[in-house]
Amino acid sequence: MNSEPPETRGAPVGRRVFLGTLGLGALGVLAAPALQRGTEAFLGGAADRDPTGLTGLLPNGGGFRYYSVTSSVPHKDAGNYRLTVDGLVDRPATYTLAGLRALPQTRMVRDVQCVTGWRVPGTPFEGVRLSELLDAAGVRSSAGAVRFTCFDGAYSESLTLEQARRGDVLVALRMQDEDLGHSHGGPVRLYVAPMYFYKSAKWLSGITVTDEVRPGYWEERGYDVDAWVGRSNGRDDEPTT
Repeated sequence: MNSEPPETRGAPVGRRVFLGTLGLGALGVLAAPALQRGTEAFLGGAADRDPTGLTGLLPNGGGFRYYSVTSSVPHKDAGNYRLTVDGLVDRPATYTLAGLRALPQTRMVRDVQCVTGWRVPGTPFEGVRLSELLDAAGVRSSAGAVRFTCFDGAYSESLTLEQARRGDVLVALRMQDEDLGHSHGGPVRLYVAPMYFYKSAKWLSGITVTDEVRPGYWEERGYDVDAWVGRSNGRDDEPTT
């Protein structure tokens, strides 16, 4: 469903390289808010220009790491961003960024927990409830799951239909009370509040209703399909809900 030509997509990064580079994040620092914002901006910009994609695994003062499974990701904005909703629905739709912003918005503040161990407490997200997009599309009775694709050309995720209809699952347009930047998966990403952050797919481009769950990018590489915080992936973190 990604409309980018192949030459604009980066090559996937392997799990061994991904996990190995996480060791660089062990020495995260505490900083004043102004320094945090500056560090985020610097690392986000460096990640955009890094042909290896590994800069995105470094920590920043705000606690986030800029993960990407490809060596580069095309930029999208209000002029060229599109989100498709299709599959087992009666009314397939394509949304522009302006169209998504015009829909009722939901704001929630939750901790963000990564399966690699780091957590960012009290992070505001704002966007459209996924359930509202599904209702607008008219999900068919044969549906059982939802698959998500991304305009990096590689990442994918899935939820059961029951999970996707939860009130704490958003098609997010804002994070930390700002429009989603490119490094954080903007202009639109998925946000699944009660699950580990790999379920919250960045650079969201497609929502496809399917008959059953299909493992996503990291799930094909060993992570749990049901990624409840503290109840999956062999971890006992405190829940984020």
